[in-house]
Amino acid sequence: MPAERTQIWKIDPVDPEPAIIARAAEVIRSGGLVAFPTETVYGLGADGLNPVAIAGIYTAKGRPSRNPIILHVACVHDALPLVKTWTPTARLLAEHFWPGPLTIVLPRSERVPDIVTAGGPTVAIRCPTHPIAQSLIRAAGVPIAAPSANRSSELSPTHPEHVLRGLVGRIDVLLDGGPTTAGIESTVIDLSGALPRLLRPGPIPPSAIEALIGPLNRQAKSVDDEALPSPGMLERHYAPWTPLECHASFKRVVNRFGKLMGEGKSVGLLAFGITENVDDRTILISMPDEPARYAAELYCVLHDLDDRGLDRILVQLPPDTDEWLAVRDRLLRASAVVSDDS
Repeated sequence: MPAERTQIWKIDPVDPEPAIIARAAEVIRSGGLVAFPTETVYGLGADGLNPVAIAGIYTAKGRPSRNPIILHVACVHDALPLVKTWTPTARLLAEHFWPGPLTIVLPRSERVPDIVTAGGPTVAIRCPTHPIAQSLIRAAGVPIAAPSANRSSELSPTHPEHVLRGLVGRIDVLLDGGPTTAGIESTVIDLSGALPRLLRPGPIPPSAIEALIGPLNRQAKSVDDEALPSPGMLERHYAPWTPLECHASFKRVVNRFGKLMGEGKSVGLLAFGITENVDDRTILISMPDEPARYAAELYCVLHDLDDRGLDRILVQLPPDTDEWLAVRDRLLRASAVVSDDS
C-alpha cells in the first residue's frame, strides 16, 4: 500500500531496541511495508502470508509479477510449514549455513500464497542472521516476504539512504540500521529437482556448498515468459541508471576509458591496482582484490557514481573463478556492454 510519508526509525544494528521492533512488527501485521537491513542488502518486508500486503511490495517496487519473493524466517522450525517436505539436503544446508546468506528453494505448501511464488510450484526461503531482521521476524510472528528494498531492476540498497532514493513515500517505515555487510544478495539453491541447482550466486560460493552436498547444476537458465523459481534471474538486473560497460582486461578498459575521454565524456572507472583520482570528468576507483571486500563495496560505489551524473561507468571484470562468481554475475547483469579479450 503506498504510504503518504515514509517514517524513518533509527535502530541499533547490534542490539535492536525492543520498542522499535514491536512498532515495526505491528506495521507488518497490519499489512504495511517495512524496509529493514539484513546481512546482505536492505529488504522490503511485508506479511508473507497476506496476499494484499505482498501485492503492495510489487506495486512499490514496480516488480514484474513473474518474479517471486523470498520468504524470511527466524529458524528452521518456521520454514517447515511453508514446504511440502523438508528434505535431508535442506536440513544439511540449513545446519551449516543458517542463519546466513543462503536461500533454499523447495516445493511449496498450500499455506504459501500464489503471489509469493509468482504462481510457481516452489518457494524460496531464507533465515537471515542480522539482529534486526531476526528480531523483526520473531516479533511479527509470520514469515516476512522481502525482496531488496529498491525499484525493480535497479541497484540494491546497502545503506538506508539507498532505500529512500527509490522508495520514499512508497513504503511505511524504514528501519535505519546503518550499512549492511555482505553487500550482495544471498546465494540461492534449488532443491526441488533431482540435482541441486545454483539459481543465483552469492556470498556463499558454490564450492562451499558442493563440499557439503556434492555437485550442483550450474546451468540455471530461465525461459522468458515463465514464472521464475527465484529472484535475481532476470537477464538485466542490479543496474545503475548510468550506462555500465564490463571489459575483461585492464588493457581493454583503459583503452575504452581513453576513447570516451577523447570524446569529452565524463567517466567512472572501476579497476584493480589504479590510483584513485577525482577531477571534473573522471573518477578512478581501485577496487579490492579480495571477493568479499569487493562485494561489500560494489553497490555503494555504483550508487555514488550514479549520483554524479556521469556519461558512462567502466568496469574491469574480476577473474572468472568460483570465488568471484557472484560479483561477476551482478556486474554482467548490470551491464549494457560486455567485451572480452578476443
